Amino acid sequence: MDTLLSPRRRQLLQGLGAAALVTGCGNGSPGPRDTAAALGFGGETMGSTYTVKIAGRGLSDAAQAAARRAVDGALAGVVDRMSHYRDDSELSRLNRHVRTAPFALSEDTFSVFALARDVSEATGGAFDVTVAPMVDAWGFGRDKTQHVVAEALRRVREARVGWRMLALDPRGMTITKESPDLRADLSGIAKGHGVDLAARALDELGIGDYMVETGGEVRTRGLNAAGRPWQIAVERPDAVPRRAHRIVPMSGLAMATSGDYRIYFERGGTRYCHEIDPATGAPIRHGLASVSVVDASCARADAMATALIVLGSERGYALAVERGVAAYFIRREGEGTFRDFATPAFAVLGASAVSG
Repeated sequence: MDTLLSPRRRQLLQGLGAAALVTGCGNGSPGPRDTAAALGFGGETMGSTYTVKIAGRGLSDAAQAAARRAVDGALAGVVDRMSHYRDDSELSRLNRHVRTAPFALSEDTFSVFALARDVSEATGGAFDVTVAPMVDAWGFGRDKTQHVVAEALRRVREARVGWRMLALDPRGMTITKESPDLRADLSGIAKGHGVDLAARALDELGIGDYMVETGGEVRTRGLNAAGRPWQIAVERPDAVPRRAHRIVPMSGLAMATSGDYRIYFERGGTRYCHEIDPATGAPIRHGLASVSVVDASCARADAMATALIVLGSERGYALAVERGVAAYFIRREGEGTFRDFATPAFAVLGASAVSG
């Protein structure tokens, strides 16, 4: 979760300034719906921003206000439970829990830990919420003092990292830490989960055509105001100003991206990004600039994108193909040069390149 839970990433162009890309407006003559019928609102959350677009007519002022309240409530609830920047959050209380006795979790937070465990298992630990000590050590956590971590310190910190050291009990809705100083960081999954909860809130209001975006993680349902699938942009790495690299038409799906190009520092000519490999305790350095994952669940897409960029081009691609993950990879091939490749599951989505 950018800045609030952990400074992770800002990858896509679906903010308020990129509304045309998100809603599909401006891509030809309108379809059955009038583009002016789209309702949009947004705000600040999780140290970033959120945007909601609702297509179609018929929403009263009261219904629009209810939609905003529902989204705000869903996102605020995730912050209350899962922020490690807030000392009173559920996650912070778990991290301060110094006993190995079970710790009771809310149903929602338990579900996020359960999904995180599933992705950890599926990716051989490439996604690991217990990597918090290493995130902090490199200066990508609450302490923004960024520096290269010595090998000796990495070995000490790595002893406190390992997703298998968290035991979940679904009957009692509890979590048990094998080591009392084990700490979790949900920044690689909680923002996507927040998007899922915001989307669910709109579903419960009977809203059928919408796009929800928070800090680059996106979920869609139905069609945009032009009567087409929502047009979601993947950002071109390193571009200044930011611009779209590929457009993905989406309806009823979510997308999340992990990249190495927004949050990093340089020392001695080497760039160290915020994406930490749990196996080494160090930032990734294999040339993969970004991975975008499309899934029905934004939380799962969020976690899987993190895992795939950690694994790198070859291992990440092989795993994604093996598990039928819709993933799009962008790899650096030289200064300002990139090579794109996608899994078969992503290729069938009909994404299009952006000229220029």
